[in-house]
Amino acid sequence: MTERLCLVHYHEIGLKGKNRSTFENQLVTNLHRALKAFPILSVSRISGHIAVETEDRRASEELAAAIRRVPGVARVSLAYKCGLDEGEYCAAAVRALSEAGEFETFKVHARRSSTTYERHSLEMNRLVGAVLCESFPEKKVDVHHPDVTVVVHVVQGNTFVYAASAPGVGGLPVGTAGKVVTLLSSGFDSPVATWMVGRRGATCVPVHFSGRPMTSDTSEWLCQDLVDALAPSGVVGRLYVVPFGERQREISLAVPQGLRIITYRRVMLQVAERIARLEGAKALVTGESLGQVASQTLDNIAAVNEAVTMPVLRPLIGSDKQEIIARAHEIGTYDICCETAPDCCTLFMPRRPETHARLADVLEAWESFDHEAMVDELVDRVEWRDFSQCPSYRAPRGTLREHHRELSPFQGGER
Repeated sequence: MTERLCLVHYHEIGLKGKNRSTFENQLVTNLHRALKAFPILSVSRISGHIAVETEDRRASEELAAAIRRVPGVARVSLAYKCGLDEGEYCAAAVRALSEAGEFETFKVHARRSSTTYERHSLEMNRLVGAVLCESFPEKKVDVHHPDVTVVVHVVQGNTFVYAASAPGVGGLPVGTAGKVVTLLSSGFDSPVATWMVGRRGATCVPVHFSGRPMTSDTSEWLCQDLVDALAPSGVVGRLYVVPFGERQREISLAVPQGLRIITYRRVMLQVAERIARLEGAKALVTGESLGQVASQTLDNIAAVNEAVTMPVLRPLIGSDKQEIIARAHEIGTYDICCETAPDCCTLFMPRRPETHARLADVLEAWESFDHEAMVDELVDRVEWRDFSQCPSYRAPRGTLREHHRELSPFQGGER
């Protein structure tokens, strides 16, 4: 009996050594989570691939599209699973090629991972190729640059046949590279930065600094929408929110106007670092791009970095805005980020921010207010919401004291 399934290919995981099974098992776990909405029968490892089978034995393009969004997946093929009968897998090859869309040339790529099968790869190529030439007499064979390649792969007592194949997001499975805390706003940059480190295997814990109570909580709702948009990749397990508006006002009155933004960011990083220590995270992540705005010059970045001891990762540092927006379209966050919302980024902004701050001046401004007490208070007022789409996320044993205003969208516990 011939069934249709999704055959998941991975590249980078295949380069791993003795710990390769750890990456494969995490990818299997993440696929189970990502495909909860589908009638999945099994997700299993088979000789360098992962097979996703449905209860009705008829995998769909919708299922393949959902799989392609999971980090660690390099490519997904809608494949027919057959036995070792020649007539069965040749018929599957005809069906696979007929579903390949418009093409003029094709070739067959047959191989066997099971040496117990009596036919050699060259024999299988000739056999399947002859059947396809007979079934598609108007099409030509091109072994060098074909429009379509029909793959016939014998492995573990079965034959997998496919022609339809599309690339996934690649990278490594979320949960294989530790935990990071990301600074998340409702703008274009930080959601993309969060997704990019998640694509490299990191479990992400975003922290959003809200302008509340000096602004509305609209940006908080948008951040929740952003986490939902990132749900197919499974990179986020918990979202923290820090009401920052009143403290920004204090800073704006205490430090020189040109150094406000740098001081805001130093406080943000220190709060994020405290949360990271609690979470067991190993690094902080921001969406900064070199020279994009006044606060993102090398001098200012260095002045902000000095406030923390934990590594600060900036995956977008060499990207321009068009590249970032293109990635936002790809991961599904663009439309959300187009919505305007007042937040801490637009609150008490200086008319002329310093673009090349001297560290001595920054430290002098830093000592002009009780920054330690401010960080303690902000950490004490942190709110959070858990999301279930990240199977690798583990909440910290210790916890921040729950504190939220009436009707606040953020509460401790599950969403």
